Amino acid sequence: MDFPASGSLRRLARCLALGCLLTPPAARCESLLATVLEVAEGDIITVVDSRKTRYKIRLAGIDAPEPKQAFGRESRKNLADLLLGRKVSVERRKDDDYGRIVARVMVQPPDCQSCARTRDAALAQLEAGLAWWYREYRREQSLEEQGYYEYAEFDARARRIGLWQDMAPFPPWEWRKRESKAYFTLLTPH
Repeated sequence: MDFPASGSLRRLARCLALGCLLTPPAARCESLLATVLEVAEGDIITVVDSRKTRYKIRLAGIDAPEPKQAFGRESRKNLADLLLGRKVSVERRKDDDYGRIVARVMVQPPDCQSCARTRDAALAQLEAGLAWWYREYRREQSLEEQGYYEYAEFDARARRIGLWQDMAPFPPWEWRKRESKAYFTLLTPH
């Protein structure tokens, strides 16, 4: 005997699958509570969880200046001041090509030790003018998050704070391209 709702079940399954695809990445992510051990750059940290497992994390949604680039040290210091030694909530979005977890990192606001972890570390970097909003990956963010990030960068530019003090700040993705070309040029026999 055929189950009378089998067609309905297939339609429901298709709708659920479609719903999962349309759900913003932030709503589909894994989360972990950890302590920040190291801040390597203005967008890369190392955390350890309660089982002593270490994770290398790349902050989602931003690209901070490289360490040897203008404002690279300032960007790293700002993130270290916000996160180093503190408990954070890591909301995994994906893994990158370097084996790092790309995640939204949330911390308690510095002035409220009894508050929930509501301070977005990447957004804090944008507000301080020490990172670019990584527009290329905006589709991995909710529309609300895109709005916050876009406005934070716009506001920092308008106030000319952080790297926006420079007359022509050089984006890190362009800097990396230039540096890798220089490296390969040195390796090429003449």
